[in-house]
Amino acid sequence: MSKLGSLSDGSLSTMSIQRNVSNKKSALHPVKSKLAAIQKDSDLNIFGGDRRRVETFASSASSFPGQQVRPNLIAGRADSGRDEFELGAYGYGKSSVKLLYVHRENALRHEIREYEIDVHLRLTTQRDYLEGDNRDIIATDSQKNTVYLLAKKHGVKSPEEFGILLCSHFLYQYRHVEEVNINVEEYPWSRHQVDGRPHNHAFVFTPTATRYCQVMQLRNESPRIRGGLKNLRVLKTTQSSFTDFIQDDYRTLPDANDRIFSTIVTASWDFSTASGVDFDRVWHMVKDCILEKFAGPPETGIYSPSVQNTLYLTEKSILSRVSQISSIEMKMPNKHYFDVDLSKFSKLVSTENKEVYLPVDKPSGIIYAQLNRKSITSRL
Repeated sequence: MSKLGSLSDGSLSTMSIQRNVSNKKSALHPVKSKLAAIQKDSDLNIFGGDRRRVETFASSASSFPGQQVRPNLIAGRADSGRDEFELGAYGYGKSSVKLLYVHRENALRHEIREYEIDVHLRLTTQRDYLEGDNRDIIATDSQKNTVYLLAKKHGVKSPEEFGILLCSHFLYQYRHVEEVNINVEEYPWSRHQVDGRPHNHAFVFTPTATRYCQVMQLRNESPRIRGGLKNLRVLKTTQSSFTDFIQDDYRTLPDANDRIFSTIVTASWDFSTASGVDFDRVWHMVKDCILEKFAGPPETGIYSPSVQNTLYLTEKSILSRVSQISSIEMKMPNKHYFDVDLSKFSKLVSTENKEVYLPVDKPSGIIYAQLNRKSITSRL
C-alpha cells in the first residue's frame, strides 16, 4: 500500500480528488517474487538489453548504510502518544532537482534533455519521526547527487525510463526503502531551424505543451508508470456549439450554434507495461490525438457538440491507438471568449459583431473524465 500520499503524487493527478494508487487496479500488476526478478524486464529495457550492465547495477545493492553517527540524545524516549496515534501518509525527498543532459552524438551534432525531478522515499522504519533517530535517513543531498550520477553513468532517455532507473536504484541500494516515487517534468526544447535546415547545437524553447511523468514503485512490486501532458492551450473559432442544455430559472447564457471553443488540456495516462514501449513516441501520439479530435482536417475542421464529447472521443482514440495504455484521464476547462454587445452603437457599427470578443478566464466551466479499458475477465 502506498503511504506517500497526496504530498508526493497530487501534483500529477488530473483531478482534484486524491486517489490512493493501491485502491485502483494497478497499471502494472504486482508480481510476488524477489525484486531482482521483478526488475529484469524493465532494467534490460533501460540498459538497451545489455544484461551485464543490469547485473553490474544490481550488484551494487547494499543493506543499511553502515555509517556511524553520534547517538541522538532524545532518541528512545517514551512516546505517550503511541497508543493513541499512528502515522498515515509519510515520506521525504528532494524536490525540483534540475538536470540538463547533453548527448554528444559526435563532435558536431548534439541532443539535449532538461528535466526537473522530485524524489520521494518512504522507509520501512518510522523511528526518525517517532524517536528522532536519524540513522536510517538517506540525506536529500544524496538523493540529489544520485540523479546526477545516474545521468552520467547511464545517460538520459525519456522521463519514464529515467524514473524507472531512479526507482530501481533506490530499492536496490537501500534495503530499508519501502517505496519510491519519482516525478519528472521535461522542459520543452526543440532544435533550431535555419532556412529549413536543423542546427547542430542550437535549440529554441517551445512551450506548446509540458511533458511530465510519475513512476512509483513499492518493494517487491513492479513500477507503476504514468505519463502526462499539461498546459496545451488550444482555440478554434468555429465548429463548436452550446445548445440543448437545461433551460431553468438559473441559466442566463443563450444557446449558441457557433461559438469559439478554447481550453487548456491536461492529460495523464497509466501504462500496463514498460516492456517494448517507446515512451517518446507515445507522448507525441497522445498530443497528436488531442489536436486531431479538437481541430479536425485543415480544410473542414471537426464539429464539437460539447467539450464532453470531444474529450471522450479523444480518450477513445488514444486507447485505440496505444495498446500499452490501460487508462487515461483528461481535464478541459473552458476558456471563454464572449461576443461583445455592440448593439448600443448602431450609429457607429451597422453590421452584426462577429469579430470582437471578450476573453474571460474566470469563472470557467471544468470538464473531466477518465476512460479505462474494460477487464476481459469481468465480462466472463
